[in-house]
Amino acid sequence: MAVILGAGVAWFVNRTPSSPFDDAAVRPASTPELLARGEMVARQADCVACHSTPDSKPFVGGLEMGTPLGSIFATNITPDKATGIGNYSLADLDRAVRHGVTPDGRRLYPAMPYPSYVKLTDGDVEALYAFFMDGVQPANQPNRQTGIEWPLNMRWPLALWNAIFVDASVYASKSEQNEQWNRGAYLVQAAGHCGACHTPRSITMNEKAMDESSPAFLSGALLDGWYAPSLRQDHNTGLGRWSEEDIFQFLKNGRNQHAVVFGSMTEAYNNSLQFMTDEDLRAIGHYLKSLPGDPARDGQPWQYVSTPIARSRQGAQTFAAKCSFCHGPDGRGQNQWIPPLAGAASSLTSENASQINVTLNGSGRVVANGVPDPYRMPPYRAQLSDKEIADVLSYVRSAWGNQGGSVTADQVKALREHTDPASSNPIVLQMR
Repeated sequence: MAVILGAGVAWFVNRTPSSPFDDAAVRPASTPELLARGEMVARQADCVACHSTPDSKPFVGGLEMGTPLGSIFATNITPDKATGIGNYSLADLDRAVRHGVTPDGRRLYPAMPYPSYVKLTDGDVEALYAFFMDGVQPANQPNRQTGIEWPLNMRWPLALWNAIFVDASVYASKSEQNEQWNRGAYLVQAAGHCGACHTPRSITMNEKAMDESSPAFLSGALLDGWYAPSLRQDHNTGLGRWSEEDIFQFLKNGRNQHAVVFGSMTEAYNNSLQFMTDEDLRAIGHYLKSLPGDPARDGQPWQYVSTPIARSRQGAQTFAAKCSFCHGPDGRGQNQWIPPLAGAASSLTSENASQINVTLNGSGRVVANGVPDPYRMPPYRAQLSDKEIADVLSYVRSAWGNQGGSVTADQVKALREHTDPASSNPIVLQMR
């Protein structure tokens, strides 16, 4: 019995996922239309941001990603035959992208968001393959080894993880919803893989929900030193005060009257969102506005309360000296160029990592249409102590009706040690 059971487990772990594409098929010549579609899918999926570094050629890998198990490094996905994916068939790419399995049977860590990419249509996968094979320059760049130690670096358990947590099915349109809603849902759930950052994860590191059928989907999550806020209609910590037009402007321009992209979202905007069509961005906004918030989780709706700067309050003097010139003594920012701190989701959520991180390390420049934003949050890592940062953020998170809670010097210290100073150079990567 043990032998039979062992053989069954071995078969399950080592089996090759099925693909609708023929492994032996001869690859047809790519048409300009197919290449253009593939490049757009690559933009929608933001492949270049994860598979490149600010100093590298596009798609050669090397970007370090922190996980609870240790660091992993993105791989070379150029069509180089020695170090990249130049020997992949269409079926090989399909299994890697939608199932997380390489041609040699190696399981990919779900930092590669194949639990979302599994929803991609066959047509989008085919276009993506054409783009990477015929639209990307090959580059000989060996991949870096992961920093995960044995026995946690054994990958065969990922086969069991996938069987439990990955719904291996292409996105299916909802007949009760209109075409725009379905297009937005497809982009958010599949190529956009928004849930990979904005959906909380279980102790087993799976996203707690993969679509709108669960209230946990896109309800906000802490990930590697940043807090990705709710994308649901939560008044305080989500998009409840944003209109569809507000969402469109944020995705199109990287800013609106409520917020400016920062942290990891800067890279998503610089390399992905701004290149998408207006129709697709509006579809995303239409879909997100359909996701109800949770007042029980979100709390009483925020209302602005005038809070004159009282120098006797801890952190108030630092705010007056370092922050008020840009963000205003009233915390309301300046138009769409410098975001408000009053009523910002990062000031209202109990998760304070984003505000600590951006205060320590600053934010990358927003680059729209090739032009860097002249306004940038500077790093205060060298200028302010852990206690000074904790005090000024505690002040911000309690002024103007904000209710995010205080910040401790130990929390600042921990994130200071965990993060590196943000690069002062904008990260915008050419895909060809």
